[in-house]
Amino acid sequence: RGLGDVYKRQDEPQVLIMHTHATESYELEDLGWFDPEYTCRRTDTSLNMVAVGAAIAEQLNAAGIVTLQDATLHDYPSYNGSYERSNATVRSYLEKYPSIKVVLDVHRDAVQRDTTLVKPITEINGKKAAQMMIIAGCDDGTMDMPNWSKNFRFAAGMQDAIESRYPTLTRPVFFCYRKYNQDLTTGSLLLELGSHGNTLEEVLYTAQLAGDAIGSYLDSLKMDE
Repeated sequence: RGLGDVYKRQDEPQVLIMHTHATESYELEDLGWFDPEYTCRRTDTSLNMVAVGAAIAEQLNAAGIVTLQDATLHDYPSYNGSYERSNATVRSYLEKYPSIKVVLDVHRDAVQRDTTLVKPITEINGKKAAQMMIIAGCDDGTMDMPNWSKNFRFAAGMQDAIESRYPTLTRPVFFCYRKYNQDLTTGSLLLELGSHGNTLEEVLYTAQLAGDAIGSYLDSLKMDE
């Protein structure tokens, strides 16, 4: 399943946003220090990754790219097996909507150096934004992921589009020997927005900016016309 001409039929879903670890969440205010009592998890979808994914989806839909979002809490009540459950969810969407070529699994990172928690932050247009990272998996010869290089090229194109529009918003692409369900389409990527030290406000701003840049990038592809 390739990207193909993702955008010729504007009335059909083209992008799916979902969350393998939907309960990942952020601080609600900038305390200037990390609250050790904070568990970094919330089931309230207005405060966890579902809210972040919704902000990205809003930008993509506004750009005319028909985007669906799945709000399933794949990591609740059990964290174990999250990727197996999200795999089943994505497969069900692809079966129901074969027009979907792009699947974005939106997460929160956890950045730590030794015992110090790190808050990846930048400033865009005078406002604080959490930095984000794109993750592209690849095959080491044992994972049956022969088209991983297409996902990686997609990641590189997306990174370039975001940085061209909003310099310093992204961290380097993380490229590693893991599937992350990216064998399901060649437009599947994992997005890590901020870390547990960032505030929800910072991350929602990042989601808005990233959604704007990704929407422009996807609209520019227009393949097979």
